[in-house]
Amino acid sequence: MQAVERELLAPLRNHTFFSLAEMQAALIQQLTKLNTRPFKKMEGSRRSVYEAMDRPALKRLPSQRYELAEWRKAKVNVDYHIQVENNMYSVPHQLGRKQVDVRLTSRVVEVLHNGERVASHPRSYGRGVFSTDPAHLAPEHAAHLEWTPSRILIWATNVGAQCGGVCEQILQRKVHPEQGYRSCLGVMNLAKRYGKDRLEAACQRALQIGAASYTSVKSILKTGLDRVPLAPPEPSPLIGEHAHIRGQAYYQEELIAHAQPAHAGETSKDEA
Repeated sequence: MQAVERELLAPLRNHTFFSLAEMQAALIQQLTKLNTRPFKKMEGSRRSVYEAMDRPALKRLPSQRYELAEWRKAKVNVDYHIQVENNMYSVPHQLGRKQVDVRLTSRVVEVLHNGERVASHPRSYGRGVFSTDPAHLAPEHAAHLEWTPSRILIWATNVGAQCGGVCEQILQRKVHPEQGYRSCLGVMNLAKRYGKDRLEAACQRALQIGAASYTSVKSILKTGLDRVPLAPPEPSPLIGEHAHIRGQAYYQEELIAHAQPAHAGETSKDEA
């Protein structure tokens, strides 16, 4: 910095520039003089040493610009996904229940294990979004046999038939059933806090109102709606009883009227 101040800036301190390009040209001229000036105590110049030593060791710049990243740690859940800011990203099934490192940029989520990158996903900015690579959910791995949709439903049915029904609908709505494991386990775990009977009642209400999800069941239990008797579903009104529909009787009367013969002394339209 001292050399730059003395050799580049000081000689130009009293010069007035009228454009940025003019100033840059003057600085480049001063820089060329500095780099090509011979050393006093050794042979060569800054330029010759750069060409002989530094230039051969240089590498190409990366194809992508450096991007600031944030590092975090996460634990892989039973569904082979990690949670990062309310969104889920899949990793290879072999890493179930293991701790991994997560590198976050504005565009990408990278997952590393023991210093090796094992997964990469575009970063999601929604809430509850699943980013799942089907290759991560290989069914032949032994660890995968412990967690299957059928086994999840068996555990849920052990709590109760209504709980099993909610979990079944949760799994059916997912592109990959593994994405629903966490929600199903959350529903079943509500029995520890509220008991199986209340959970069954809450699941029954959730099924009736078409809101089979962990969030809905939890809300029903929290607000005590599971203790409110379920109202029987109202039968849909018959179409013929609607005020703005003529109904079957109207058309029967019209048919009878058109089928009756014309009165004596009157000539029908066809006869005319």
